[in-house]
Amino acid sequence: GKILKRMFAPPDLSYIPNIVSPMLETIRMAIVGTFVGALVALPIAVLAANNFIKSKWLQTPLRFILNIFRTIPALVLASLFVAVFGTGAFSGVVALSIFTFGLVSKLTYESIEAIDYGQVEALISLGANKLNILRYAIMPQILPQYMSYTLYGFEVNVRAAAILGYVGAGGIGQLFEFNLAWRNFDKVGMIIIFSFAVVMIIDLVSASIRKRLV
Repeated sequence: GKILKRMFAPPDLSYIPNIVSPMLETIRMAIVGTFVGALVALPIAVLAANNFIKSKWLQTPLRFILNIFRTIPALVLASLFVAVFGTGAFSGVVALSIFTFGLVSKLTYESIEAIDYGQVEALISLGANKLNILRYAIMPQILPQYMSYTLYGFEVNVRAAAILGYVGAGGIGQLFEFNLAWRNFDKVGMIIIFSFAVVMIIDLVSASIRKRLV
């Protein structure tokens, strides 16, 4: 109770200018990590779908790799890359990229497998090749879902990026960990409130966009 009182009664509003820059770094990490991960995920998802290139020798190892990437938490990945690349935002971006890649690729190849296959059959009957089928039958059907999954990945990454600073991967989490270590609970409370407000705004905007896409 005493700690909560020091954190929120009242929080240190004068500390907000110190929070803005790390929060912007956190958002930039989430944007770049999401963009890179989703960009790589699309072609891999196409190859992993069992109704496009029907090859178990290709799809089975791909799906196994995607499941591995999807199940490793971003914080664990960040810890690994901090050890490889050192502290800073780059390690966080690489971790978020890999996490996004695993998430978006799995959701996308499942969407590809659920498409209306009648369009594909129509193009095959006209002698279309694989690239034409991908362009004219598959991509128009899955693009809204793919964009929705990418936005969802961004939402997840903003929240994940906020705690990557605990392992030295930059962003608002590093500032939070510093103040918590020094027991600056009034500043910790302000960081929590500010982070909560930013995440809520991003979630609301992203959810609104995703409703229009799907």
